[in-house]
Amino acid sequence: MLVTLRALLPYLWPRHDLGTRARVVGACLLLVAAKIATIAVPYVYSLVVDALHGGQGGGVSGPMREMTVPMALIVGYGTLRLLSAGMGEWRDALFAPVRFHISSVAAMRSFRHMHALSLRFHLDRQSGGVTRAIARGTEAIETILRVGVFNIVPTLIEALLVIVVIWRLFDWRYAAIMLLAVAAYVAFTISFTSWRIGIRREMNEINSEASWKALDSLLNYETVKYFGNEEHESRRYEETQRRYERAAIKTQLSLNGLNFGQAAIIAVTLTVVMLLAAHDVGQGRLTVGRFVLVNTYLMQLYLPLNFLGSIYSSLRTSLVDLEQMFRLMEEAPDVKDRPDAIDLPARLDEAPAAAIRFEHVRFGYRPDREILHDVSFSVPAGGRVAIVGPTGAGKSTISRLLFRFYDVTSGRVVIDGHDVRDYHQAALRAAIGVVPQDTVLFNDTIGYNIAYGRLGASQDEIEHAARLAQIHDFIASLPDGYATRVGERGLKLSGGEKQRVAIARTILKNPRILILDEATSALDTHTEQEIQVALRTVSAERTTVIIAHRLSTVIDADEILVMGDGVIKERGTHRSLLARDGLYAGMWAAQAEERGEDAGHAAVGAGLPA
Repeated sequence: MLVTLRALLPYLWPRHDLGTRARVVGACLLLVAAKIATIAVPYVYSLVVDALHGGQGGGVSGPMREMTVPMALIVGYGTLRLLSAGMGEWRDALFAPVRFHISSVAAMRSFRHMHALSLRFHLDRQSGGVTRAIARGTEAIETILRVGVFNIVPTLIEALLVIVVIWRLFDWRYAAIMLLAVAAYVAFTISFTSWRIGIRREMNEINSEASWKALDSLLNYETVKYFGNEEHESRRYEETQRRYERAAIKTQLSLNGLNFGQAAIIAVTLTVVMLLAAHDVGQGRLTVGRFVLVNTYLMQLYLPLNFLGSIYSSLRTSLVDLEQMFRLMEEAPDVKDRPDAIDLPARLDEAPAAAIRFEHVRFGYRPDREILHDVSFSVPAGGRVAIVGPTGAGKSTISRLLFRFYDVTSGRVVIDGHDVRDYHQAALRAAIGVVPQDTVLFNDTIGYNIAYGRLGASQDEIEHAARLAQIHDFIASLPDGYATRVGERGLKLSGGEKQRVAIARTILKNPRILILDEATSALDTHTEQEIQVALRTVSAERTTVIIAHRLSTVIDADEILVMGDGVIKERGTHRSLLARDGLYAGMWAAQAEERGEDAGHAAVGAGLPA
């Protein structure tokens, strides 16, 4: 708890934000002034009672018997109540911008940190659980500042002031009873709530699980429909909801126990103090006004204390939520920039195409399972290298290492003579354009998704990129044109349309290095041929790495790397690899057979000797 609150302190007292500090100080001053006014209200009220009753024990003398004195005290009583309420509202108004600004800053820092984390983290976590933890954490900050700073702290200050005032106005017996009662109340609340925190944690974890299960199921809506597994998904979600229901019931029952225990402490204390005060009135040691005063102080103190139980429970709940968010913030990225990292020209109009070199690269997603084994190859500036091979051979891993989603276990990946670890990640990735096999679009317009390749691009530039990707005519035929929304993950578009949008936004990015990861795998043969022409035009001056399954798309590559089991088993041009009659030639023959051709006919069609 203390660690979490300490982590929140820099947000509340920012080092270089004097405006926020001034608001915090002003709110604290108003808080203390409001509590002093609140404490004075019952005292003035007791003077009014004694003045009207004509009692002498409270120090009321002759002039006090006249109506002008009680009337003046009544006016003072009302003024104090008004000041107490007014300063409380001024305090909230002064602090509100701080509270909401801190929540906003924390949310933005969390969001930025999630994007700064490595791909490994996001592959291991459920997106729904992460987003829910951030949402609960930012809500928790607002709750802690609102409830903790302006409810718990003021209540404890008020309790201390009331005990001091009662000691001065009455005697040590009353102060001792109230001090013991407040101590017992706080100790009981803290211990009981600490026990409840485990139940609340369990409920939060189940809630996060339900959220990501629902999100995962809805994102895979088509897959669910393909296999008719709606009932299965409903049962999975229902089972999680049942567990959440049981945890929520346990949480509520424990809250009922907490509230009853607090009420018992308040009732016993109130009874004891009132019996003592009644005895002192009977003995003539207290006036009726003082009897009313001690009762009023008790009620004034214990009403917020009674509310303090649920507030403290809410505060601890918020601390749990905030702890989860801070744990996410403490996640360290696997891939970090070096302190002396350098920049890399990004766009082709800033510098010519870049040279790429893999030097004895070894890599595994897990320490006990290496994917790439001593892989070495180079791509000259402006060159085209294709990487082919069966699924699981390590083709896509090469593109992820080039993009520096991961760092190599040993060896080096070199661009323009420098290890990719020497560059700022942002600069490195700005220089590389990727057309992935599985294209995911934002739930926005087609124009926005294309412009995402270079934010701020003009409409003419967006349309030019769309023409090169052979999708402009399709977009123009839509009723809303480039303003057409594509739906969640682009589900309103076909696979081929989504892939052409991905190609268009990569063209718009104008990178020095182009990675085509099965870039035309979702297209029909005719469209693929059209886009291949466009891709050749776009990649003519760029360094291009083509990852492909269909060998017909890579026959014009400068060099073809045939991968298998994490190593490069063959390399050469299309012609030389066919002449070798090895693994590549076998793959070519198999794909030719799938197309209904024999290998010799396919070779002739490719302009090669049969």
